[in-house]
Amino acid sequence: MRLKSVAAATVLTAATVLPTALTFALAPSAVANNSGGRLVASVSPTTVAPGGRVGLNVEGCGTRTGTARSSAFGTVNLAPGNLEATNLFGSATVHRNASPGTHTVTFQCDGLGGRTTTVSLHVTPGAARGGLGGSMGQVSPGEIAIGGALVAGALGAGVWYLRRRTEAGT
Repeated sequence: MRLKSVAAATVLTAATVLPTALTFALAPSAVANNSGGRLVASVSPTTVAPGGRVGLNVEGCGTRTGTARSSAFGTVNLAPGNLEATNLFGSATVHRNASPGTHTVTFQCDGLGGRTTTVSLHVTPGAARGGLGGSMGQVSPGEIAIGGALVAGALGAGVWYLRRRTEAGT
């Protein structure tokens, strides 16, 4: 009976490792709507260290060009994310000498009216990792491979054990 509970615990642990790892890999993003509710902008991650990169996205411009501007990284030209130009995207590297604190990111659509909206970007004084609050450093490809092999091994062992038990019972 003890082997059955150990195998079940192994399978359950392996089944929870992958979704948990994927949850930590996803960075949070800031989203803002303008007063008309049709222009939606986002910066991802919302917290970054000097020298880090952020993704920029704005939806609802209706134009094929636009910009994102901030004291944290300067001005970035945005490009269409799809053929209909329903969203514009780009990326920026935060200046290495950017001051810690909250910086405003202003998205502007080109064309008539030049609609704008803003979101906040937080620059940390140290090496922050988006989504983990600085609690984890870089993960090397070797570490990812080892983790994947351990998960696959645990799942394989659980399947082997359950099949062996089923065959022995018949």
